Amino acid sequence: MTKASDAEYLEIITGAIRVCANYRPRFGHGRAAGFTVAEFRELYQADPFYSWFGLDNPLMYAAHKAAGGLTSVYRQIGIGCQWVFNRILRDSLSIDEEAANWSYKVPGATRGRERTLSLDARIPTVALKSGSRADAVRSWLAESAKRLELTAKAARSLQGAVFEVRQGYKSKDSKRQNADVSNAANAYAHQYLPVVVLLSTQIDSDVAERYRRARWLLLVGTTAGSPWDSTYAFTREVIGYDLAAFFQRNAASLRATVDEVMRSLLSER
Repeated sequence: MTKASDAEYLEIITGAIRVCANYRPRFGHGRAAGFTVAEFRELYQADPFYSWFGLDNPLMYAAHKAAGGLTSVYRQIGIGCQWVFNRILRDSLSIDEEAANWSYKVPGATRGRERTLSLDARIPTVALKSGSRADAVRSWLAESAKRLELTAKAARSLQGAVFEVRQGYKSKDSKRQNADVSNAANAYAHQYLPVVVLLSTQIDSDVAERYRRARWLLLVGTTAGSPWDSTYAFTREVIGYDLAAFFQRNAASLRATVDEVMRSLLSER
């Protein structure tokens, strides 16, 4: 299996971020392409109330575009990093795309239909080739089970780990938390250890505690620590790829991409 280079990983992330430069606000109309500034002014000028208050001002458009677009920047950084994390597992552990992905089905809102839910990456131990890297993953998995205080039977039944990758988690969105608690339960039902991978240190302490109670292994974006609490220690010591060093090497390119996108979003165009 050919391993990706820095340039390939970098393009995955920056490509996801550049999408934000084309963001246009929808102003509650559900319009897929959003509104241009001219279309926005026409929309608000046609509304007597908004027109009276001068809300058709291009600065209002710029504010909406910046607010929604910057939220999109956070989201797209997370998406790009999800893709790269999945690719790193595949490249570093020599597992194929099918092995590195995981999904499960739940009943849908309509009787007889099912919904498919997925997490961002998977390491199934059966797919690992024998060697020091496979041994490191299995040792990490066994110690993770101990730290989460799983029963001996549950620990022995684990067939690998599944991962939810986030750039950070500042929100207290109960719907998102409930979905993640359900994801953890389903992961254990399928005999996988559920792992939250945060690329930053940004997570609300109450949310972190709830995830730990749901038996998620929570890895946070610290450069120090152990493979059981630090994302970057985990990728370096268990997966065999120094993700922190990758971000450090490419920080100038990452900053330039974000700066370019933010300048576009903060304009009045």
